[in-house]
Amino acid sequence: MLRLGRREFGTHEPVIMAIVNRTPDSFYDQGATFRDEPALARVEQAVAEGADIVDIGGVKAGPGEEVTPEEEARRTVGFVAEVRRRFPDVIISVDTWRHEVGEAVCEAGADLLNDTWAGTDPLLAEVAARHGAGLVCTHAGGAEPRTRPHRIAYDDVVADILRVTLGLAERAVSLGVPRESVVIDPAHDFGKNTRHSLETTRRLGELVDTGWPVLVSLSNKDFVGETLDKPVKERLVGTLATTAVSAWLGARVYRVHEVAETRQVLDMVASIAGHRPPAVARRGLA
Repeated sequence: MLRLGRREFGTHEPVIMAIVNRTPDSFYDQGATFRDEPALARVEQAVAEGADIVDIGGVKAGPGEEVTPEEEARRTVGFVAEVRRRFPDVIISVDTWRHEVGEAVCEAGADLLNDTWAGTDPLLAEVAARHGAGLVCTHAGGAEPRTRPHRIAYDDVVADILRVTLGLAERAVSLGVPRESVVIDPAHDFGKNTRHSLETTRRLGELVDTGWPVLVSLSNKDFVGETLDKPVKERLVGTLATTAVSAWLGARVYRVHEVAETRQVLDMVASIAGHRPPAVARRGLA
């Protein structure tokens, strides 16, 4: 069972996490949701299109202008409180690696801390435990926050992912984070080159077999762009293909920009797998 916020999700129930960037320099939208009203409109649209979670981030993942913890909190804390007020049932996640920000957003109503930098700040898991929040445990290949990999190598990338994410997950539970609210994420592109991310996708079933719910963040990433030689705005088809493969292999949570398209892919895969009936079944019956 997966429990996040007020929601419980069954074994074959996919979960969509919609990305809401509170940054002026996002690689995908270049700050389209940096201001409050466009960001709130994005939340409303995402929920209407089928998102279960909104993932709010106040710092661009890649290199760029320095963002202090105070500035990150300014971008996220008040917004979390407003989303909680307007959308009481949505699961609110915050993408942060800093315990100070985690503390503030949990007090404002966040349900889940998305630690995309693999436990760089070990106090973040303690914050999640103290507030009863969920935690995403990721693999970043030892990279420092906001750095890009350079000639990184692994004897076995999936073995390293398993070692790191399972260690972080067990530590989180030992600190008091509810086991049913811990998710592992191989973190495509983070500390990985394109071949690593493709292999991670191909072998995703090894993560699923651990029993921990697996989150995949695939949306418009560089490994998709390099595989198909496409710029950011032309990576949707590749993203959805990777999403379908991940769904077939058993991933549970999908962090995405395009919610409606992802929902259709997940519904189609679930129906092929026999976990969801067709929405309409008239053909050959009339």
